[in-house]
Amino acid sequence: MALGTDYANQDCSLAKALELVGERWTLLILRDCFFGVRRFSDFLTHLDMSKAVLSQRLSRLVESGLLERARSGGREEYVLTESGRALWPALYALTQWGDAQTSPGGPRRIFAHAQCGTDLVVTGSCPACGRVPPPEELEMRPGPGSSAQPRAHPMSVALRSPRRVLEPLRP
Repeated sequence: MALGTDYANQDCSLAKALELVGERWTLLILRDCFFGVRRFSDFLTHLDMSKAVLSQRLSRLVESGLLERARSGGREEYVLTESGRALWPALYALTQWGDAQTSPGGPRRIFAHAQCGTDLVVTGSCPACGRVPPPEELEMRPGPGSSAQPRAHPMSVALRSPRRVLEPLRP
């Protein structure tokens, strides 16, 4: 028997959220959007996935209102909408959980509040300011748990440099 593709019988907000972002690759596409990846070819290179799957996932994210298409320099780009940016706390929490479960060397990336330069704590708050800054106020840099043998393609190299979250990435 084939698995269903939705959670129609579930009266649950988590189930409804998973209908939007629960397919394989979708959260990684959204992560890359926060990291500044915007172009189809750059997603393709960085995520190393098939064109057909990437095209389907991006179309679904646009239809769901999490991404929008924009023109820049004569090329189409994918940009997070307000609704998409609202996913940041969930992605940050999953990232922190993933570091705690799978990265004995420490976090793979460190996020800091750009306004005061203070590293965020595991809950996503800035201990100096006492608030959870939005993604546009964050900087990221490689952490002690980042790979000793990172991928060499230009997208991965560009993402190893300290940078602002949401800043368009142009390797």
